[in-house]
Amino acid sequence: MINAFFLSSTIKHGVLLVGALIVLVPFYMMVSYSFKSPGEIERNTGGFFGSQELMVDERCVKLQDPNKDEVIALRPRFPGLDDDGVRKAFMAEVEQDCSMIPVVFNYSKAFSQAPLLRYLLNGVIVTVSIFLIQIVVALPAAFALSKLRFWGRETVFTMVILGLLIPVHAIALPLYIMLAKVELINTYAALIVPWTISVFGIFLMRQFFMTVPDDLIDAARMDGMSEYAIVWRVMLPTAIPALLAFAIFSVVAHWNDYFWPRIVITGDRSLFTPPLGLREFKGDADGSFYGPMMATATVIVTPLIVAFLLAQKRFIEGITLTGMK
Repeated sequence: MINAFFLSSTIKHGVLLVGALIVLVPFYMMVSYSFKSPGEIERNTGGFFGSQELMVDERCVKLQDPNKDEVIALRPRFPGLDDDGVRKAFMAEVEQDCSMIPVVFNYSKAFSQAPLLRYLLNGVIVTVSIFLIQIVVALPAAFALSKLRFWGRETVFTMVILGLLIPVHAIALPLYIMLAKVELINTYAALIVPWTISVFGIFLMRQFFMTVPDDLIDAARMDGMSEYAIVWRVMLPTAIPALLAFAIFSVVAHWNDYFWPRIVITGDRSLFTPPLGLREFKGDADGSFYGPMMATATVIVTPLIVAFLLAQKRFIEGITLTGMK
């Protein structure tokens, strides 16, 4: 009996460890590549942090390669040298100025190659706006579906469940056409408005409200509170764990969303969200900038990890309570 239990426990822990490795290895590689030089990334050498030996930014050097007129203007700095010697001496100085350790190179490029802080600000504006409006819609809807008695309530809830089955890609084209007709493409509204009603949020909050005793609501009604006052002054404070759980799902989904912003933001870089910012390091004539790209990805994902770690206890509590009745 003990051996069977030990074997079962070992198998479960083994499966969990394999699952954890599958999830964590990409993060490990991402952070590791953000520390390494391009050569170490290509050869997959240098360990986790890389050798951190001085490297030359070839693009920095190439941008400062002087033309003929500039070489002539540089002659006073290098007396006694011909044009070729002047160019070589100047390029030696350029290489020295463009030398830095890989970690500094990658993270400095992440912020200088593209306006990453602007992209992060856009991500905050979009995700916070979506979440707040989703809450304004989801809480009253969930309260009505869980605590009010009206004709067709179960039919409406069934429609909410069916809404969970509709993939975003299926409605992307009609949404785009609608936004284009009202001239909202390349605006914050195009990024926010289509996702302000969350059927998942309504479902999650409805399941949580089902666990709230009816006596609490009846007592609020006896005190003269309206239904809207009950939603915001009674139900909202009790729903904090579920709201934090929903916040994690909502913020992560829209912070990491590449599909929809790529469709509705067609050229205005000032409206790029963080995932779109990764395109700044991809696929030009000189190849991909993998080190800065991974540094950018690390910066983008760090706020989500920090937020989850801070809200982890409430997140688990919210998920647990929404499954109870």
